[in-house]
Amino acid sequence: MAITRWDPFREVVALQSRMNSLFREMNESESPLTTASFVPAVDIYEDNKKVVLKLEVPGIEEKDLDIRVENNTLTVKGERKFEKEEKEENFHRIERRYGSFFRSFTLPSTVDSEHIGATYNAGVLKLELLKKPEAQPKQIKVNVGGAQKAEEPELVGAR
Repeated sequence: MAITRWDPFREVVALQSRMNSLFREMNESESPLTTASFVPAVDIYEDNKKVVLKLEVPGIEEKDLDIRVENNTLTVKGERKFEKEEKEENFHRIERRYGSFFRSFTLPSTVDSEHIGATYNAGVLKLELLKKPEAQPKQIKVNVGGAQKAEEPELVGAR
């Protein structure tokens, strides 16, 4: 009977090899420049009258943006295209992300989906979603002392 030496890292190396081959197979069908997906960062804030979303989408033209509202869901789609003017082998490093993206947001019931404004400036897409009038806060005046000064009724014919 042969004695085999136990190597505690043999199974770890085998697992790493399997994982590497799995990722290699996934990436063979696509070009290395388009494997990383692009997801724009978003800021969301609200005030008394509206909800505002700001998406960072530099390098995307307005015609490549698609903004829709369906079933109380706001969807923003777009695509950042890779400039094919330069040959890929001339690049030393490519860190910017390219490709299509898809972001969706569930709208609160307080938002009026008929009144949504969109502006695009310096690579930032700004969406303003107005709140419904009944959802906007109303100020109620409080009377001090609990009593109102009653106006005296004008008597007809009295002088």
